Amino acid sequence: MNLSATFFNGRTLLVAFEGWHDAAEAASSAVKFIGEQLDAELINAVDPEEYFDFQFSRPFVTLDPDGKRQLTWPTAELLKPSRGVAAKNPEFANIYLLYGNEPARRWKAFTEEIVEFVEDAEINQVIFLGAQLADVPHTRPISITITSQNEIARSALNVERSHYEGPVGIMSVLGMEFEKAGIPTIAVWASVPHYVQNAPSPKATLSMLIEIERLLKVEFEHGSLADEAFTWERSIDELAEGDEDMAGYIEQLESTRDALDSEAAQGEALAQEFERFLKLEDDAKPETDDQ
Repeated sequence: MNLSATFFNGRTLLVAFEGWHDAAEAASSAVKFIGEQLDAELINAVDPEEYFDFQFSRPFVTLDPDGKRQLTWPTAELLKPSRGVAAKNPEFANIYLLYGNEPARRWKAFTEEIVEFVEDAEINQVIFLGAQLADVPHTRPISITITSQNEIARSALNVERSHYEGPVGIMSVLGMEFEKAGIPTIAVWASVPHYVQNAPSPKATLSMLIEIERLLKVEFEHGSLADEAFTWERSIDELAEGDEDMAGYIEQLESTRDALDSEAAQGEALAQEFERFLKLEDDAKPETDDQ
């Protein structure tokens, strides 16, 4: 039985917030990308006036097709696939999105409102998406970590509980409230090289997108993301070629990452060998007649 498919029954909500949780815009870019594929339609949104400091999260002015100026205010929106997309791609019908800016104030009221939105939409489970700066090389695959505070999710997906203690963002607050409401959650985090200043990172976004596809057993059109990821990585290679200290530091990170990957591969091989050994022992046991 596919335990992942069993866990992701019904409607799944993908959540990303710009700001503290979103190094190199990896998480927010992934949700925006999926939103375009879903031709996502607005279900509900919070009132910007209630939760945001406009000196910190400023509104944007844009021009509409007629050349008129219009304002877009910071907010958090709950979205669903359009009817056309859901009809054409039934596998997308149960993918919902929550995207926006992290609120600046009244987090408790914000959380209550979002939980109410999610309950009204009859969401069954939630995937939080985040990205953090880390001591990792840009030349290796982006590391993705999955954790859950939900026992059922950990068992179904074979993931660990997070033991982090310290300051948290709005996703942790929301996660605790979703769990209290009986909505299981998992957190998917990408590790982005801390020495790369040119955000966003299409390589991190692509890695997160592939992980979402793996979890939900769906496939999205990746468009030019792979080419953009290659260009992003190559641009950093070119910077390192002209900076001896940076090149040396990257080589050090590569050695550390390769050693960890080798240890993990050896551990996995030993575990598989042990499982084969147990199976052979079990097969070798004589059959007994219980009659």
